[in-house]
Order: sequence, then structure tokens, then C-alpha cells
Amino acid sequence: MKPSRPLYEREPELAAAAEAVDALCGAQAVGGLLVFSGEAGLGKTALLAEIQAMAADRCTVWSARGGETVTSVPFHVVRQLLQPALDRFPPDETRALFGDWFEITAPALGLAEPSGPQPDPQGVRDGLDFVVGRLASRLSHRPLLLIVDDAHWADGESLAWLASFTARLGELPVLVVQAHRPQELAERDANYIADREAERGGSQGTVTRVALRALTPDATAVLVRAGLGEHADDPFCREVWAVTGGNPYEAVELVAKVQDRELPPVEESAGELRELGASARGSGLVARLERLGTNANRFAWAAAVLGTDISQELAATLAGMSSAEAADCTARLRDARIVSGFDPLEFVHPLIASAVYRSIPPATRTAMHGRAAWAITRAGLGAAAASRHLLEVHPDDDQELVAQLREAAGQHLAVGAPEAARRCLERALEEPPRPKDRAVLLYELGCATLLSSPPTTVQHLRAALDMPGLDDGPCVRGRLLLAEGRKKEAIAELEAAGAALEPRERFNGIWAPWAGDLARALAEDDPARAAHLAARNRVHAERFGTPTALGEALRCVALFAPPERSAQLLAEAVGHLEKSSSAYEHALARVEYGIAIGSHRELARAQKQAMACGAEGLAARAQQARASIRSSE
Repeated sequence: MKPSRPLYEREPELAAAAEAVDALCGAQAVGGLLVFSGEAGLGKTALLAEIQAMAADRCTVWSARGGETVTSVPFHVVRQLLQPALDRFPPDETRALFGDWFEITAPALGLAEPSGPQPDPQGVRDGLDFVVGRLASRLSHRPLLLIVDDAHWADGESLAWLASFTARLGELPVLVVQAHRPQELAERDANYIADREAERGGSQGTVTRVALRALTPDATAVLVRAGLGEHADDPFCREVWAVTGGNPYEAVELVAKVQDRELPPVEESAGELRELGASARGSGLVARLERLGTNANRFAWAAAVLGTDISQELAATLAGMSSAEAADCTARLRDARIVSGFDPLEFVHPLIASAVYRSIPPATRTAMHGRAAWAITRAGLGAAAASRHLLEVHPDDDQELVAQLREAAGQHLAVGAPEAARRCLERALEEPPRPKDRAVLLYELGCATLLSSPPTTVQHLRAALDMPGLDDGPCVRGRLLLAEGRKKEAIAELEAAGAALEPRERFNGIWAPWAGDLARALAEDDPARAAHLAARNRVHAERFGTPTALGEALRCVALFAPPERSAQLLAEAVGHLEKSSSAYEHALARVEYGIAIGSHRELARAQKQAMACGAEGLAARAQQARASIRSSE
């Protein structure tokens, strides 16, 4: 990330950055979050580059950037941030650096093959926190600056980690600087927005937000004269501002086109600026690309489909051209200021990448995504790497594609990315799968959504139960049967799950929750055995140590404790689940805690949380408990 041009009218932004860096590098080493927001082209990337240069001699700086076509790639931004630092260590030192978190977190970073039970996403995030802290202390004694550009296009898993990490920045000498487009970020899931998460309290250090504004006419005139000379007159400069709206990117592009045309920067030429300005964006940019020739246009399409880390060789394969032709196209696109670099390539600006991608005819774009998936799979990079392209292919009763998407979903689950797995499995259902495979696929989809959306899980698993072909999954099947009141069948399923999983030492209470569910099923008829199961489940949860596992285990143990002790256990469960990504389980524990202590306030909070995660039945239960408390007062 290098400064590409002088900054104009960014003194307040740079002052805020200097203050944050000074606080980070001061005697107290105060970390924090600095967020810049602004529409496309206002110079966010240039500002971040200036901040990186400002801090380079005082901080360890890691940077990453989101991308419009890679929002579905799990941990893409996290890998950009951490891999350059991790590459400095040999494999044995890397393993030691991770400590006990290696098996949980290293697969998410692409450093190891997954092994053992599927990880809880919160556990992966906790492991990332640990690794960042260790890396920061090992690499140097300087404080750490993390820069994330285009955060509105960061993948969900990276945004979720940033959200939880920024909430505890006060504990670490780390400054996170983020830049995003406000509208695009607002359209993403609010649970992933890092600066909102920081507002929830805790020890997040300082939080500063700065909105970038368009340039004034005076600043635009300075920019114009810096590029065209002091003889550029006032009417000409004023028209540049009017045409571009003070957008720095568009102003720089317009000045470059004036230079290309050798247009005198005087009032008599101002009438030509509007047409020139249109060629820097939208349909004007597409027309400019088409004038470069069919090959260059097709090569640019291929690059836009790949989106990030654009390999000339792979782009040539997608475009159906030789290496020599690809090199020629690259040169022409570079001369036209559409791409920069050689191998890998990148688009000069995200606005250009978006315009090129959206200009590809839909049928052609779909075919190119399919070809990209084929090339990635052929290169041995795996189904997960190809899945972002597979998601874009139209349904066509392709059973090989169903198999690839299921394989990709399994790989995503194995690294703690259930949302990515959900997307793959939902797309596989659209293909559609063969009838004999549909029940198993619905079961897999139910497992993928278990933590993030329990109502969706119930929907998929109920559908799976009604279909033949579900030979596996007694844990989740047992939970669904229990929820439907079919207790005898549920107990049989859950006991079968325990018999199958215990010999293999599969005790993860999140992905194999048979013990807790069986304890609940037996609570009325065999309370002694149920309490024993709950206690054993708690021991295993403490071994795994994730907030979701601990919270759920404590909630189960509370069923068999005396009232006062039960309330204490439920309070602890709420505390753990508050730190997890399991919104439904958190709301459920708070309902049970509110009932245990007879608190109208706790139940009101629980009702609000239940509604937020779509658990209408749980919300109704909280409402009924509140009404009961009122009637007894």
C-alpha cells in the first residue's frame, strides 16, 4: 500500500490518525479503533497509505483489503493480515507460536489440514486473538497497527473476528484502522460491523470515526494545476470540480485524460470536460475499454471474474488466449490506466473493477465463473477455493457440481466457517440433488446453520426427517425429535449417538450435543442419570473452553441444581454465551435466568434478543414469564 498521489484537504483525517498513532506509541500504549468512511473515489486508500507511511518507523504494520468478488471466501482478509508475518517462521516455530490453538486456528489460515472435531467459530476467533498477541510480541517490541481497506467487502468471517477483536483493544497495544463505504457496509449483516461492536462496551480503547468529504473548488483547483500547470485558469478548474463533484479519483482521471488529449486547460476547453469525465466511470469506462480491442476487453473480463491476486496465466486461460496475447493485453490495459502491476495484476481502482465485472454479459460471466472453478480445481487447490465461482454457476442438474459444493461445505465447516458452508449447501439444493441425496444434504445444511440460525436448522431438519435417506446425524435428529415432544424416539436417537461417538472420543458439545440433550430428555424419568450426564458434559465443555460449549453445559447442569445454585449457574451461562456467536442459545439462557430470579428486566432483555434472532416462540415464553411476574406483584 503505497501513497499514489498528494492528499488534498485531508488535514483533519491525518490529525486524527496522528493522534491515534501517538497514543499507541506513547508510554501507556493505548490501542483503539479508527474508522474512515466515505463514498467511492474519495481517497480512502490514499489516506490509509499515508497513515501507513506515517507509522512505518514506529509501528509494526499489517494491512489487508476486501474485494467485491471475494466476500464469500472465508478468512480472506484475516489471511492477508497475518500470513506475511507468519511466513517469517519455519513450520516448527509456527506450531509453537500457536500453542494449544494450532489445531483450531491454523486451518482457518491455510497453515494446516483440519483435524479433530469441527471447531466452534468463536473458538477460531479466540485462537486468532491469541496468535495476533503472540505475533505482535515476537516480531518486535513496537506496537501493532492493523489496516483494513474496503472493509465493506471483507468476508463475513474476517468481519466477525474484527468485531470481537476490536471490542478488547484496550488490553493490547494495537490500533485498527478501517476504511469503508458507508452504504455498502450498512447492507452487510450488522453483527459483523466492527465499529458498532466496539460500542458494546468492554475495554476497546479509543474509538474515533471520521467521514471523508468531497474536495472543495479551491482544493480541486490545486489538484488540477499540480497536474496541468499553473496556467490552468479558474473557469477551467471550476468546471473540473463541477464535472467530478469534487471526487478526487474522478478529478485525477479527468486531468490525465486532458493530458492525453493535449487539451489546453483554459475556459475555451471547459465544454469538453463533461464528455471526458464520463469516460472515467460506468458506461463511459466500458466504451473506453471496448476501444482497446476484443482481446483486451475479454482479458479484462477474465481479470474481473478472478477479482483478486489476478494471475496472468489464469486470466489467459479464462479468456482463451496464449501467454503472449495475455502479455500484450496487460500492456494495453496498463497504458489505459485500467490495471496495474504485472503478475499478479490488480485494477487501478475498485470502481474500475466493478464497472468491468458488471459489463460482462450474464451468460458469459456465468460461463467464465464455471471455467474458473474448473481451473482452480484442476490446479489442486480444492473445492473450497473453487466454491466462490461454483456459487455463480446457474443450476443445471449437475450432480458433479452438487458433490463439489458438498465437499466445499465440509471444508468450510472444518475451518470454523459455517456461514460459508451454508451458502454452498443452499446452492447445491438449487441444482437440484438427486432425490436419494436430498435428505442427507438437508441434514448437512441443518448442521451448518445450527449455531447461526436455529429456526432455519429446525426447518431443514424437519424436512430431512420426512424424507428417506437420512442415515447419519442422530445428534441433531434427536434434538429435533425432542423439540417435537417425541421423547421416547429422541432418547433412542441420542443414546445411539452417544454409543457411536464416545468410543471415538467425540465429546464436542457444540457439534455433537447428544449428552446435554439426552440429559434433558431423561430429566423427568431418570433424574440421577440425567444429572450425571450433565456433569460429564460440563467437564468436556471446560476442556474445549469455548464460550458456546461452556454456556450450554452450565445451562444444562442448572436443571439439576437447587434453586439458588441454579440461578448462579444460569448467570455464568449467560456470561459465557454473551461472548459467543450463538444468539439463540444466549437468548434462551437469559430467559431461563430471568425466570430463575424473577426479573422483569432480564426477561425484557431476553425477549428483545429472542425477537432479534427470529425465535418467536422463545420471545413468547419470555413475554408470558413477564406477565406472570406482574400478576404476582
